[in-house]
Amino acid sequence: MTEPTSDDGRTFRRETERVVNEIAQGFRTLDAGVSWFSDLAPTRQQMVLQEVAGYAMQAHITAADGRTGVARSGVKPTASPSGMICMDPPRYGFAGLPSAEHVKAFRVLVSVFTVADTRRRETYCKGACGHAWHNLPAATEHP
Repeated sequence: MTEPTSDDGRTFRRETERVVNEIAQGFRTLDAGVSWFSDLAPTRQQMVLQEVAGYAMQAHITAADGRTGVARSGVKPTASPSGMICMDPPRYGFAGLPSAEHVKAFRVLVSVFTVADTRRRETYCKGACGHAWHNLPAATEHP
């Protein structure tokens, strides 16, 4: 197997950004996103977890966002990813979790990001947002 090229890595990051933001904005269900994530190779899953953790950091998640997101994620509050995201400050080493925890980590990260990013879209970015990821066209709707 060959390593992904730089262009392949950028394309994959853009795909990850699109999928995660479609979930956050209701154009794709969390379950559909989990299906996409589950089909990835383990190394790609680790890349996605690192990327989504970065999105969560940029959205300035709070411990309250963590608790709300975990409740929406369908993951038990006692699971490792749930505990990590609810710490104050949150821990972001999700890619280092065992591969058996990756789907749970994805569900938690995307759910928490959704909570924080929705808050930011409704406050900080309301009405005058120039972030391309906050302005997805409705034509991108997925199941």
